[in-house]
Amino acid sequence: MGEGRGGPARTGAGREPAPGSAAEAGRRPGRTVALLASVTDQGVAALTNITVLVVAARHATVHAFATFSLVYTVFTVLLGLTVAYVGQALVLENGPAREVARACRSAVVFTALAATALGLPAAAVLGAAGGGGGTATALATLALVLPLVLTHETTRYAFAALHRPHHALTADLLRLAGALTALAAQPHGAGAPRLLLVWGLSAVPALALACLLLSRLTRGAGQDPARCVRRGHLGRRFAVEFGVGNAGTQLAVIGLGLLADPLAVGALRGASTLYGPMNVLFNAATGFGPPLLGRARDGRGAARAAFAAGGVLAAVAGCWTALLSLLPARHGRALLGDTWTAAAALLPATGSQYAAMALGTCGLLALRVLRPRTTLPIQLVFSLLSVGCLLGGYLLGGVPGAAWGLCAGSAAKGAASWLRAARLLRTGSGAAPAPAGPAATAAAPPAEGAGGPAGAS
Repeated sequence: MGEGRGGPARTGAGREPAPGSAAEAGRRPGRTVALLASVTDQGVAALTNITVLVVAARHATVHAFATFSLVYTVFTVLLGLTVAYVGQALVLENGPAREVARACRSAVVFTALAATALGLPAAAVLGAAGGGGGTATALATLALVLPLVLTHETTRYAFAALHRPHHALTADLLRLAGALTALAAQPHGAGAPRLLLVWGLSAVPALALACLLLSRLTRGAGQDPARCVRRGHLGRRFAVEFGVGNAGTQLAVIGLGLLADPLAVGALRGASTLYGPMNVLFNAATGFGPPLLGRARDGRGAARAAFAAGGVLAAVAGCWTALLSLLPARHGRALLGDTWTAAAALLPATGSQYAAMALGTCGLLALRVLRPRTTLPIQLVFSLLSVGCLLGGYLLGGVPGAAWGLCAGSAAKGAASWLRAARLLRTGSGAAPAPAGPAATAAAPPAEGAGGPAGAS
């Protein structure tokens, strides 16, 4: 989650300082504190996702966890779309402080209204179709709690745009504590619908705290939720890139679980859960990489720095895989319960995929600095290739084949990114730009996310 760029501050005589005004800015954390809070918040958010899956795996049977994983993957797709459409556009808001504050309030209200309009009818239809059990009931439960979890996520990006990452960290720590406590209290063998309901409702305290803090920061700014659907909203471009870059693979995994083998989703999701620390590093690179690379003297310097970062991340992925491979089975079962055996069998493929993703993510970051518009065609072509590799691998080799197919797709995308970057440098058409303003950042799509085998290619 990157920090937004606020515009000039304005205050009115005799009134309370406007959001982001000089007096209000005095209460902002320093740059180092803000950076540490942002990185820590990414870690806490990732740890929450890891905790949810680990605790669910320990409390559920293999089949119940497979259903839970399938529905959680659906949530991951919806969350990614929300972040792309609302969050990524929000942190690029640039203008007077009151306008940024108004945009933050509008984004949160829009997310709540849109999630409710989508979730409640879906919950009613799926609940009637489910008849009290199965995947349909689990999906209905997700739809019911969707407004809570998606609105909470949008508040994180609002705090980033307001330069208050420590507020996001406070709310996310409460979210982590609530989810862990609520899920740990469930009995062994709890079904997927119950686990999903408890997980969703556990977001209420964190959401209430975030909304309270946000209302104080943006008091008097007003709101206009319709701005998120007006023509020219940057979220449309970002949502398209997320769809071709990340959601395609996740939807393929969901289809695999619905049409072929639900246990495949549980195994793939369990394996990706083990790589949660790598996801934190990828998210940090995506959030802070472009501004740092943009400081390079020229395009070659930016590309060298990106390639070095990719090499370091790939080495970390290899070391993490070796560590997980040496983990005794009893400790593995303590983490993932009955799902450990299936997830452990995928470690070679998943570890190789994360190493490829490290180089690919940094390749896309280099392209964002050299020529931002080149990332969308790469995402489109090679994300479709990853879906084909996933499905083809499953047909040829079952779940391990699907994992190796995802690895092949990630490797191909990474290679294409760096070949494109090398071509730009060779022809001299890529150069490190100056820090971007609104017009320049509008052309820069978000970098590839890292959601694990079920979510990143």
